[in-house]
Amino acid sequence: MTDVRIRAAHPSDHARIVAVCDEWWGRPMTHLLPRLFLDHFHTTSLTAEAGEDLAGFLIGFASPSDPEAAYVHFIAVGPEHRRSGLAGELYLRFTSTAREQGRSVVRAITSPSNERSIAFHRSIGFTVTGPHKDYDGPGVDRMVFELRL
Repeated sequence: MTDVRIRAAHPSDHARIVAVCDEWWGRPMTHLLPRLFLDHFHTTSLTAEAGEDLAGFLIGFASPSDPEAAYVHFIAVGPEHRRSGLAGELYLRFTSTAREQGRSVVRAITSPSNERSIAFHRSIGFTVTGPHKDYDGPGVDRMVFELRL
């Protein structure tokens, strides 16, 4: 991971991110990442670059409704950078910022079928609960991740 540079995201990163999002996830996901996330939460979101190429990203924000919480909406790492520690480093930087802002918990969710994400979040210290029935609407169950800072 020594050739990867992590920086705060910019609104202009949106096009780069959505260009790789579906491929990296292996299914349609760009609909979950409208530009508003980078327009309004770029200062708490991160991009990772290897040279000129996007290596990964984390879209997250401090909750405007819960002063204790921060939330990770989306994280992805390019296939050639997986298992390099990049996802963990993105989370480490995000949680450090959240802690500096006085946040005491980081949360995220995923579908119950996303076994790789569930295993990853457990491995970096998140408590995983669920599936929570109808969490995101009728028939849309979710697993909930929580990390106490």
